[in-house]
Amino acid sequence: MKIKDFGVEKWMNKYENDAKYNIAETCVASMTINELLELANMKEEAFNVIGNMKMTYGAIEGSDEFRNELRKLFSRDLTNDNITLTHGATGANHLVYETLIEEGDHVIVFVPTYQQHYSIPEALRANVELLELDYKNNYLPDLNKLKKMITKDTKVIALNNPNNPTGALIDDDSLKEIIALAKEVDAYVVCDEVYRGLHHERSFTPSVIDLYDKAISTGSLSKVFSLAGLRLGWIVGPQDFIERVNTHRDYNTISCGLIDDYLGTIALKNKDKILKRNLNIVSTNVKILDEWVQNTKGISYAMPVAGTTAFLKYDFDVKSAELCHNLMQETGVMLVPGSALDIEGYLRIGYANNTDVLSSGLRIFAEYLKKNYK
Repeated sequence: MKIKDFGVEKWMNKYENDAKYNIAETCVASMTINELLELANMKEEAFNVIGNMKMTYGAIEGSDEFRNELRKLFSRDLTNDNITLTHGATGANHLVYETLIEEGDHVIVFVPTYQQHYSIPEALRANVELLELDYKNNYLPDLNKLKKMITKDTKVIALNNPNNPTGALIDDDSLKEIIALAKEVDAYVVCDEVYRGLHHERSFTPSVIDLYDKAISTGSLSKVFSLAGLRLGWIVGPQDFIERVNTHRDYNTISCGLIDDYLGTIALKNKDKILKRNLNIVSTNVKILDEWVQNTKGISYAMPVAGTTAFLKYDFDVKSAELCHNLMQETGVMLVPGSALDIEGYLRIGYANNTDVLSSGLRIFAEYLKKNYK
């Protein structure tokens, strides 16, 4: 299977380990294992359990305990047979499309988005149509355009909600309208919900799983739970679809790690404490970002309402990759160029890292802009 280079991941791999001020990071400031266990008040117990853990494959599709906790993130009555664990949300998304898509299938994808959602279907020779989210409409989908794109042959409508890179969130009524359109042609709705839980005012918003019986949700512990190092994600969907996924999964995953599953279960059991920590970071940092944007000439954006990222529009005569490369080389400040997401003239910023890192990075970036683009 031939597939395009993954723009964002190539960029992150090239620069993130050398960045002094990483304001491209998309996870809420990552926790240490000590922090997680102290928050859960079970440090001594957990290290004892892990120390005595026999390193078998464990529960192939994920432990019942983890999946029991995960079900609590949804309002619909689910069973563990609706869930399978994956190697992060990237593993989840890949398995979803590998299972669903066949050559010639009609797939509608809302963009900008995480590149997996269009590049994998394209590589599988699907007929992929892109519904562009407009800056002028705060990156919310034009449902009239969607109606015109949908045909009786549409198999999948793919979205990322909350959206990466824009921080937009499709409201409940619009989400229901999208699902109603999908129902008319019996299409699947695939929603990457890896940032769900980080609405800046009300935490968890409805999942597509709660609204539609042909919905598929992917997520992970990376962004909302600050535990990217566990590499633990999931797919939630119809039982018959999960059974098909697990057939593919046997070929590339077998199982996730026992330690990851154990620590992930602790995280889910303590989700309220983690969310309190993380929403405090996000709500503090988004105000810092907004003040910076309002006071920085040549930069504008649609203010994010959820997640950890924003898409900065700039008015300077320079390609985004050149701007980001030179900024990194000269100052150590890291951003992601819009070109890595197939959209020129923009920069993706991740604002949920350590608050001091964000503040310093924005200050240095502003000085760089004044020096080079008067």
